[in-house]
Amino acid sequence: MAAPGFVRDLAARRGVRQFLKFGIVGASGTVVNFLVAHALEKSTTLSWFADFAIGFMVGGVSNYVLNRIWTFGSRRNPLVEGLQFLSVSAVALVLGKGVFEIAARTGFHHFTMTWLAATVAGIFVNFFLNKYWTFRHLN
Repeated sequence: MAAPGFVRDLAARRGVRQFLKFGIVGASGTVVNFLVAHALEKSTTLSWFADFAIGFMVGGVSNYVLNRIWTFGSRRNPLVEGLQFLSVSAVALVLGKGVFEIAARTGFHHFTMTWLAATVAGIFVNFFLNKYWTFRHLN
């Protein structure tokens, strides 16, 4: 059974395909982030935000490589792009820090739910800043 015309038209749009690929890559990075952050939370005395930040950055490295190759197909200087991608990740990480601060101030003490809220807070910022700044030459 063929997809309805509007679904085919939507799927044919480059930005939509990129967003879907970005989401798949992001899901894989989220799994890496989750595993690293939760392993640290269970095995170290670091702060919850430090656990989150380390997991976030490890997941971010895998996201950068996969987005560069698969989502955006970039051939630009990887050092320049990598620094831009890292800068965007830092912005998303600041949003995550805000989520952890709100959780701490309100007495919410559930690491996984706070981790999830902080991760979701950065998804759209990450996509749009990377699409229109880091990988703008491919738009």
